[in-house]
Amino acid sequence: MLSSSSTLFWLTAFSFFFALAGVLYARHSKDSLEDYVIARNSQSSIATILTLLASSLGAWILFSPAQAATWGGLAAVIGYAIGSMSPRIAMIPLGQRMRTLIPEGHTLSEFVLIRYGKGMYALTLLIMMFYMFIALTAEITAMGKLVALVAPVPLWATALIVLTATLIYTSYGGLKSSIFTDKVQMLIIFPMLILLVAFGWYAIGGVAPTLAKLDLNAPQLLNISDPMGIKAGLTFFVAILLTGLFHQGNWQRVYSAKDIPSMRRGFLLGGLFVAPFIFVLGLFGLAFVAHTPDGDNSVALFSVVMPVIPTWFAVALLPLGLSLVMSSADTAISAVSSIIAVDTHRLRPQTRPQTLRLMARYIIILLAIPVLIVASQGYSVLYLFLLADLLCAAAAFPVFYGLYSRRLNGRIATVATLSGLAAGLYMFPSPSGPLTYLLESFLLAALVPVIVTLVLIRLSRHLTLYDLTSLQHQIRGIDHEMAVSTKTASA
Repeated sequence: MLSSSSTLFWLTAFSFFFALAGVLYARHSKDSLEDYVIARNSQSSIATILTLLASSLGAWILFSPAQAATWGGLAAVIGYAIGSMSPRIAMIPLGQRMRTLIPEGHTLSEFVLIRYGKGMYALTLLIMMFYMFIALTAEITAMGKLVALVAPVPLWATALIVLTATLIYTSYGGLKSSIFTDKVQMLIIFPMLILLVAFGWYAIGGVAPTLAKLDLNAPQLLNISDPMGIKAGLTFFVAILLTGLFHQGNWQRVYSAKDIPSMRRGFLLGGLFVAPFIFVLGLFGLAFVAHTPDGDNSVALFSVVMPVIPTWFAVALLPLGLSLVMSSADTAISAVSSIIAVDTHRLRPQTRPQTLRLMARYIIILLAIPVLIVASQGYSVLYLFLLADLLCAAAAFPVFYGLYSRRLNGRIATVATLSGLAAGLYMFPSPSGPLTYLLESFLLAALVPVIVTLVLIRLSRHLTLYDLTSLQHQIRGIDHEMAVSTKTASA
């Protein structure tokens, strides 16, 4: 539809527009390291809603929900939509508890280190970093495939441009730049998605003829009580819910909200507003089966809309895709940067803030190289995504039960997590096998740690009760700790 040269021009122009906006915003504020990694108490409810929406709506929404509908039907779409909002809702009580116990906290891994010790910390850090690597790779890969639908642009070129532009403003300005560009990107995402749905509606000719064809081609997809669809919906719900709890970008936004009421409102509405987007875009998978059942279901949405969209909208798909990708990618990059800075400070308290910031920038650039390599190949990372989901499911209860239980310790948490992993992996499908028992593997990974934790606590005698109130004294703001360290050194 477009030439490679013109597509590359527009792709580069739009990418570096976002990069320039983020850099210019960061230059006007002389932020401390604390602002760089957490932007503590700086965002209103509306800002929290917008940044959560933008970071939730990645380029995957243009592919995955519709593809899931082609085999899971209406029940899968509903499960996908509810699952997409569920981490935001679950974060409300967990975020409030975290802010109450650790008002000057930064990262989930920081809490795990202090609460459970180095063993559980290493396991949790591995899970978080693996998940965010896969999420970032999937986003960049999805953008490459979107651009390839518009013009024959090599995947490596798209990946290089998008990843470079995102790294520029995120590594320079930190979380505040990420949140600022999220707001700008939502101004593009919302109207463009409305237009995309409108073109799709025009392409299918309305609901009635689509339902008639679907009832002829695949009537089971409309049956909300279809066992396969219900199982698919439950799988999406469990996987997305438990995985979202381990995304450091969510925990950054727990602390960036100006107060607990703003955090609660932001996560509630940010979660509720995600669901309709996923649901509506997922319905295009049903339209795909109705009108082109023999096509490629991995691009179901675009198979429906591409024949009717004008050239100007094909160009407009680039800023839409970029907004979706960069809003999610910068969240992951900023999240990893915060973990690097905060955890390095924990391990080497005397390191200067400027050195920590530079380390975070350089390490995240190095970590971006394998992301670029994998994304350039166009591989499907679905299996790795599912594996990351399993890891998060196994760690969920042991990690977060420690926010409430004084009897849980690091040894029990680690044993419970490893038990969940063993049980889940036993049922987990092989890379080339069917996904028949995927839900069962997730449920085993999530529920076995609950049983193991409660049994070990009950059987263990003379457990030392952990003083949860001590967390606020052990985890302080980086600027506060630096000031104390300077005073101590001068004394």
